[in-house]
This record gives sequence, structure tokens and C-alpha cells, in this order.
Amino acid sequence: MTELAAVKAALKTQAVETPSWAYGNSGTRFKVFAQAGVPRSPFEKLDDAAKVHEFTGVAPTVALHIPWDTVDDYAALAEYAEKRGVQVGAINSNTFQDDAYKLGSVCHPDAAVRRKAVDHLLACVDIMDATGSRDLKLWFADGTNYPGQDDIRGRQDRLAEALAEVYERLGDDQRMLLEYKFFEPAFYSTDVPDWGTAYAHCLKLGEKAQVVVDTGHHAPGTNIEFIVATLLREGKLGGFDFNSRFYADDDLMVGAADPFQLFRIMYEVVRGGGLSSDVAFMLDQCHNIEAKIPAIIRSVMNVQEATAKALLVDRDALVAAQASGDVLEANAVLMDAYNTDVRPLLREVRQEMGLDPEPLKAYKASGWAEKVVAERIGGEQAGWGA
Repeated sequence: MTELAAVKAALKTQAVETPSWAYGNSGTRFKVFAQAGVPRSPFEKLDDAAKVHEFTGVAPTVALHIPWDTVDDYAALAEYAEKRGVQVGAINSNTFQDDAYKLGSVCHPDAAVRRKAVDHLLACVDIMDATGSRDLKLWFADGTNYPGQDDIRGRQDRLAEALAEVYERLGDDQRMLLEYKFFEPAFYSTDVPDWGTAYAHCLKLGEKAQVVVDTGHHAPGTNIEFIVATLLREGKLGGFDFNSRFYADDDLMVGAADPFQLFRIMYEVVRGGGLSSDVAFMLDQCHNIEAKIPAIIRSVMNVQEATAKALLVDRDALVAAQASGDVLEANAVLMDAYNTDVRPLLREVRQEMGLDPEPLKAYKASGWAEKVVAERIGGEQAGWGA
């Protein structure tokens, strides 16, 4: 296989999971902006996700969020997804929207609240069983706002206890993916604030527990690709939540804020064998003011472009420059790949896959946006909490 053929093959087999919540209404802390044609049920979210896969060819799975995607029959939901040409992906838990969780969920000082949270996580594993999902994705808003509010070490003990119980419930082919976020909504201490904390808990739990790197969940200036390289080296990188941010918070389109950073991350993925491993490439975004399906298509394309550039790095030249200590040449090798316009290559790849070479144009010409605006009348639009 030629080098170019290998690059094309890798791009054709790459898969990016889209999040069900990205198809619903969302906004800032101050306002949620409704859009016409937004899904009113998990089934309609799957309809939209199927369109993203139809035009990109590389978005075959859809992450669900419980309770936002609660249905009476999850096996039927999974069957519906397959009929639409996609599958149910990761199951995301929610232990941050109930009044009981004001002081935390699995780390709460009250054992009754911790029991409530753990029972929800166990119920999510039940949903995984019904849908055939591989990954349980956990993010905890737990933390404290003031020094002395609670025992920092004690909260870690409670977290470990909860994770251990859920871990034991997992099936042989299921995984626990633990996400981290260094602040928000807790302002003084966050219980899973960084990759080291997540890694420590996952290491103690076992092989089925791995770390999720959300690209928007770091302090400014953090070298995210170093984290990626380290977790890959240790076999503990379970997946990504791709998004962007400028100042704080996150959930902007992946690659929007710093496409060079996304390229650097994807280079470490390629170099560390992450493309051919079980690393899950997931989007975790909210589209507040932009049209949702086009934004998700564009995000998938952004991941593809960064991946293509990473695959084009001349590894032999880079290794030679690094070995000789030629700093400028080593940097130039990376920059040559980054500065390559890979859009013609990706258009060629899509044509070889039987797809329209221009996914966004093809989607706009399909009439789907106009169709759902006309048909999705009445009911309650999906959004945060729905």
C-alpha cells in the first residue's frame, strides 16, 4: 500500500461520534435560543444524526444523555437508530441537574444523596445493556465553593467508592470513561479537576476504566497534546470530547478557536497509535446561535482535516531531524504538514466512499432543513433538561 493509499484508508475508517444534545436547543447561562425544526424526541435526534452520517460517512454513532434522552424502550430506540443507518454510542450520565446535588452527587456528604447518584449511574449501565453501548461516560460537577466547606480527601474517598461499585457492574465488553474539568460549577475545589486525578482513579479501578480528554476543559496554555501522548503511552486514553473555547468554559465547534492545537493533538494520536485503537472520538458541543446540523457536519470535517494533516507528517524526516538535534528542521516538518491544504484530498476520499465531495453543500441541497421545519410542529423541543 502506498503512503497516500494508507492515509486515505485511515481517513475512510475514522469514526466521529456526535452528541444527541447538540441537535437540541441550547444557549448560555442567561438564555437558551430556540430554533425552528429542532428535534422533539430522542428519535428525531437520531433522524438528524443520521443525516450527518449520510453526508460525512464517518459519524456512525450517537451519544445519548440520560435523562435528556429517556425513553420507555431503549432496545427499540437502538433498533430505530440502526434502521436510520447509525448506532447508539456512549451513554452519558447526569448527576448535576437535580436539587439534591447542590453539594455534590457521588461526593456529597449525605450518604442518601450518594446512593441516589450511584443508582442513576447503575441505571445508565442497564441502558447500555439494552442498547448495546460500549461506553459509560461520567462527568461530575462535584466540588466546593469555599475553603472548609467539606473534607477534600473525604470527597475523594466517596468518589472512589462510587466508581468502584459502578465499575463492578460493567460487562466484559463495557468501559467507564471518566472526564475531568478543572473548574465550573465548583469555584474552590473540583473533585475531578484534571487528567491526573482521573488517571489515578482509573488506574486503581482497572483496565475497563479510562480517561476522557475534553479539549475545552483545561487552563489557558495547557499542553493538551502532552496529556494525550502520556495517556496513550499508559494505555489509559479512552476517548475525546472534541470542542473549542476561547476564554473559559467550552462547547464551541472543534477547531474553531485553535485549529493548530487540534492538529498537534491529532498528531500525537496518530503517532501513538490512537487511530487504530479503541480511542473514541466524540464531539461534545452545543450550538447556541448557529444552525445545528451544518455546525455538526462542519465539526466532523474539522476533525477530518486535522487528522489528514497529522497523517501527512513525514515521520522519517521528523525522526531524523529530532535525532540530529535540528530544532528548526523538526519544527518545519510539522509545519509543512499543517500548512498543507488537505481539502482536495478529503474531497477525493469522499468521492471514493460514494459520498458528495462537499458535505455542507450537499446537506443544504437535500432539503432536510426545510422538511423538519415544516414537519416538527407542536410538541416540546429538545434542549437542556428535555
